[in-house]
Amino acid sequence: MASNDDLACLRDLERKVLWLASWTIHNANHVRPNHDGLKVGGHQASSASMATIMTALYFATLRPQDRVAVKPHAGPIFHAIQYLLGNQTRETLERFRGYKGAQSYPSRTQDVDDVDFSTGSVGLGVAQTLFASLVQDYLKARGWAPDLPEGRMVALVGDAEMDEGNIFEALLEGWKHGLRNTWWIVDYNRQSLDAVIREGLWERLEGIFRTFGWEVVILKYGRLMRDAFAEPGGEALKRWIDTCPNQLYSALTYRGGAAWRQRLLDDLGDQGPVSRLIGKRTDEELARLMGNLGGHDLPSLLEAFEAAQAHDRPVCFIAYTVKGFGLPLAGHKDNHSGLLTPAQMEEFRAAQNVRPGHEWDRFEGLDVPADDLQAFLDAVPFAARGRRRYTAAPVPVPDALPVPAQKALSTQAGFGLILNEVGREQSPLAQRIVSAAPDVTVSTNLGAWVNRRGLFAKEVVADLFKRERIPSTYAWEFSPSGQHFELGIAESNLFTLLSALGLSHSVFGERLLPIGTLYDPFIYRGADALNYACYQDARFLLVATPSGVTLAPEGGAHQSIGTPLVGMAQDGLAYFEPAFVDELAVVMRWAFDYMQRNGERGEGQPDEHTWLRDESGGSVYLRLSSRTVEQPTRPMTAELERGIIGGAYWMREPGPNAQVVVAYTGAVAPEAIEAVGLMGEDRRDVGLLAVTSADRLQAGWSAAQRARERGLVHARSHVERLLASVPPHCALVTVIDGHPATLGWLGSVHGHRTRALGVEHFGQTGTIADLYRHFGIDAQGIALAAEAMSPGRPIRHLRMAGD
Repeated sequence: MASNDDLACLRDLERKVLWLASWTIHNANHVRPNHDGLKVGGHQASSASMATIMTALYFATLRPQDRVAVKPHAGPIFHAIQYLLGNQTRETLERFRGYKGAQSYPSRTQDVDDVDFSTGSVGLGVAQTLFASLVQDYLKARGWAPDLPEGRMVALVGDAEMDEGNIFEALLEGWKHGLRNTWWIVDYNRQSLDAVIREGLWERLEGIFRTFGWEVVILKYGRLMRDAFAEPGGEALKRWIDTCPNQLYSALTYRGGAAWRQRLLDDLGDQGPVSRLIGKRTDEELARLMGNLGGHDLPSLLEAFEAAQAHDRPVCFIAYTVKGFGLPLAGHKDNHSGLLTPAQMEEFRAAQNVRPGHEWDRFEGLDVPADDLQAFLDAVPFAARGRRRYTAAPVPVPDALPVPAQKALSTQAGFGLILNEVGREQSPLAQRIVSAAPDVTVSTNLGAWVNRRGLFAKEVVADLFKRERIPSTYAWEFSPSGQHFELGIAESNLFTLLSALGLSHSVFGERLLPIGTLYDPFIYRGADALNYACYQDARFLLVATPSGVTLAPEGGAHQSIGTPLVGMAQDGLAYFEPAFVDELAVVMRWAFDYMQRNGERGEGQPDEHTWLRDESGGSVYLRLSSRTVEQPTRPMTAELERGIIGGAYWMREPGPNAQVVVAYTGAVAPEAIEAVGLMGEDRRDVGLLAVTSADRLQAGWSAAQRARERGLVHARSHVERLLASVPPHCALVTVIDGHPATLGWLGSVHGHRTRALGVEHFGQTGTIADLYRHFGIDAQGIALAAEAMSPGRPIRHLRMAGD
């Protein structure tokens, strides 16, 4: 337990943290000029309920190896703590929620202080800690990060945040994998954005967590309360507290000591001892007693945290708190977005002994001498190693990956074969790859890789089919040496695990190369978690397959339409859709390198090397197909490789008399090639452009335009150079098994007329030929579109439009 001197320091720091957080928000809303008239906000009440908990954690309990996901609305408390620890600046706090200021919610990539895990979309940071703990187990099982002690992954959770379904999906996965070293601390203030939490929620949470093997610690009563319960009449007071409805407790907290006194005396009556217990306390003392819940009592919190450090089992702390604790709006049901008025802030300033003009002073108005507080902060265990961001040595990537020799192959099957060949070797690359799938390992062609490298578990689990001599294609055994996480059917868990694996180099100092596979249409199921992973700058390879209406017999429920646009729009994710397996091998090799680049994302200042596109690294999304297509026989030249990575290359360069160019992406390559052959009956010089990445093409084009706007007048992007040779009168026909907008912008590069073909509506069951004809993306549909754009001599055997 903390000494009396340490406890005095902690109590002063608790006051200062609450003041700084509240003042930061007030400054942003009432002091800083507001030029656009919009409310800035900042969640003073939600921050206040976490002040004591976070003081106990950061200044006493946490160690450098521990990692924390801070409740989004407690961001100001986090920034205040980092300011006191020297990791945050006054200038950044003064710009809170402003341009280049401290972020509304803690951000690994946008904040200057030591954020472990970004939060914002509620529930995701909570699950991130669970999967980070599993990643730590994975590293330790392999003997990696030997100098880094095992840390606890801690989530600070709002009680209303527990409504998020992804949290409970993660709980189940944690149970399957034997979760350890994880703390979730629920800020049980019993108020959500719009309402008061339902009665008895804590009992439901306790039951759920215990079912999944967690220890549950209820922090309901502080020291003042427990001392009062020991007095004559204390049992009656405790019974009243335990049965008081959440709404009433909040309302009385807001109204203060006189209201507490009247209500308690009315409900408990003249019972002698309990009346004396209440009567001997002033209104101020009574309000302090009734607000002394476990989540606002430093000794209770320190004691509970210390006890939980004795083991590595996962722990859920349910800490009773008051929303807005210590502020004039404490307990009011409308306080979630409420702000202290200037008059209320002046009252709060006076109560905190803060002089005007000294609002940002670190030790202003505190009781313990500044030198003593600084000495205490200098000795805080959590800050002993300074900023806790690690770097990891790059994993060597070979100059080329093996290309399967089959004459006909799908990109999905090609992916499995390439990865299997990588897995044959005990190379650094093969050792650092870790794969995961939400119960679609076999159907996304990871089976051969898993056969070779095994499934991960902390304990060996034998394949009973193999032991019983039952023939099976897949001989899967779980062991600490396995390199595949087999997940349940929950795409959100996949993306959150990829986020945790993809931050291993920074969080744990060990580089991993994660590969996650899922069905392409189900990207939407985990889109929030995917966005979250990219926002954190996690690095992974996402392989989504099968895709599009090409998965014809499966029907509309399994056919994706808009996912290419997701790939183009998602920051931090480079989208590719190769048609052929030799292209895929080039992209995969590039992806393993791109995932390891250490530059910070962002535009930066363009120069002749960097203006083309953001090359600072990121994650990669491959949209693959289960359609078997004939593979080209060609050498992989340096020029072709550059084109594939740049986003496009000419399969057939247009001549000077070209009237039509067909640009295609992905599985519709055979139809595009056939259509160009049909058009060749009456046209010369028809061009065929293979687009491997609409994302890379468009990003390069946008970057070139920005560069020219900034004075680099000779800047030209890859797509501008490719299309420069296309005559101005030529028409473009683009085609993709996906939304036509993916390629529809190509005509804007040099002003060519464009017809964009693709899929805009839900599909149905049928053959590929049926569905391609239905959506007009078969060879005849492409040729008809070209005929309408640039009439020539009628091509024989073309169906009539509308057939």
